[in-house]
Amino acid sequence: MSSRISSLSARLFVSATVLVVVILFVTGIALSSLYQQAVERSFDRRLNLYLRTLIAEVAPPEDDKAQPALGEPLFELPLSGWYWQVVRVDEGRRGDRSKPDERASRSLWDQKLPRLEDRGVPLNSSGVRIGYVAGPEDQQLRVVERPVDFGSDGRFIVTVAGDASEIFEETRTFDFYLSGTFVALTFGLLLSTLFQVRFGLAPLKRITTGLSAIRSGKAERLEGEFPDEIAPLARETNALLDANREIVERARTHVGNLAHAVKTPLSVIVNEAATYGGEPFAAKVLEQANIMRDQVAHHLERARIAARLTAVTTLTDITPVIDGLHRTMEKIHRDRDVEIEVRIAEPLKFRGERQDLEEMVGNLVDNACKWARSHVQIEVMAQRAAPGDPMPMVRIIVDDDGRGLTPDERAKVAQRGQRLDETKPGSGLGLSIVTDLARLYRGNLSLGTAPIGGLRAELLLPAVAA
Repeated sequence: MSSRISSLSARLFVSATVLVVVILFVTGIALSSLYQQAVERSFDRRLNLYLRTLIAEVAPPEDDKAQPALGEPLFELPLSGWYWQVVRVDEGRRGDRSKPDERASRSLWDQKLPRLEDRGVPLNSSGVRIGYVAGPEDQQLRVVERPVDFGSDGRFIVTVAGDASEIFEETRTFDFYLSGTFVALTFGLLLSTLFQVRFGLAPLKRITTGLSAIRSGKAERLEGEFPDEIAPLARETNALLDANREIVERARTHVGNLAHAVKTPLSVIVNEAATYGGEPFAAKVLEQANIMRDQVAHHLERARIAARLTAVTTLTDITPVIDGLHRTMEKIHRDRDVEIEVRIAEPLKFRGERQDLEEMVGNLVDNACKWARSHVQIEVMAQRAAPGDPMPMVRIIVDDDGRGLTPDERAKVAQRGQRLDETKPGSGLGLSIVTDLARLYRGNLSLGTAPIGGLRAELLLPAVAA
C-alpha cells in the first residue's frame, strides 16, 4: 500500500509537471505572438507616418530631383533598409513625359521595391497594404503600400519600407527574457507542486502505515488526528474494524455452542455403544460415531479458523513453536530412536495464532517421525510467495528418511480420512487439516521427495520478519 501511495505521488507529480510545462509553453507562445504583433503595430504606425508625409510632399511628383524631408537620415543612406518609392500606375497617362513615372529614396540606390499589390495582398480597412518583402541585399522589410489617385495628375502607388530586423530583434529580446522568467516560474511551480503532493498525501500515508500495523497485529485501530478531508475515511475504517470484530466474536460463540451441542450427544452414543462392545451392531455404531466425532471436530476447527481469519491476525514467533514441537516429538517417539534436526535461517513471525501453527507443523513432524527410519529434518526460511508479491512468506520444510511416497500416494494422503497404512496410529485427517488450515491462511502444502530419501512436506505460510 505504501508503494502504491508513492506511485500515486509520482504520477501526480509527473502529471502536474507535464500540465505546468504545457500551460507555460502555450502561454509563452501566445505572449510572444502578442508582443510581436504589438511591435509590428508600433512599427506600422511609424511607417504610416512616413507614408502620409511622403504623400503630402512628393505625390504627384513635380520635381524628380527634390527629396522630401521625412526626418529619417536612413532614407539617405544607401541600402540602409529604409526606403520609399512612388510609382505611377495609370498607363493611359504614361505618354506625358513632363512628369516622372517613378521616384525613390536615395537609400534605394538603383533598386526597386516589390509591390504588395502584385502579390495579392488586399487593402485593409485603412486603405493600405501591409506585409513583409525581401528587399535589396536580401533584407527582410516591413512594407506599407497605399494607392493614391490625384485625379488628372494620375494614379500612384506610394510605398514606404523599413528594416524588419528591428521587429525581430525586439521580439527575440523579449523571448529571451520571457523564457528565463518562465524557466524560473516552472521550477518554482514544480517545487510548489512537489511540496503540495508530498504533504497533501501525507495523511494517506499515515493511514496506510496504520492499516499495516493493524494487519500485522501491532495495533487495533487507526490512531491520531487527520485532516477534515481524511477524517471521515479514518472513522469509517475504525467502524468497519469494530463491526468485523463483533462478527468474529459472534461466530466464535456460535462455533463453541455448536461444538458443545454436537459433542454431548455423540459422547452419549459412544458410551452406550461401548456397553455392548461384543455385538456387531454396537461395534458398527461405535465405529461410525468415532468417524462422526472426527468429522465434526474437523469441520468445527475449520469454522473456528475461518471465523478467526476474518479478523486481524496476530503474530506468532515461529522459533519457540518449532523448539517446543522438537522437544515434544522427541519424547513421544523416543522408543523409535528418531533424531530430529532443526535449522532456522532467521527469526520470523507467523501471521496467525500459535495453536494453528502448532497444529499444522505438529501434524507434519508427527507424520515424519512415524515414517522415518532414524532422521527427521525441520528447516525454516523466509521466501516470497511469488515474483512481485510484496507479502513475505515463511517456508517450513519437514524431511524424513523413510520410504517416501509415489505421486499417486501423495495425492491420496492429502484427501480427508485417507490412510496408506492402517497399522500406523491416527485418523487420516492430519494432512487434510494441514492443507485446509494452510489454504485458509492463503498458504499451501506441497509434498515431494526429500534429499535424505523419504517424504518432503513444504508448508508455505504468511509471515513477517521478527
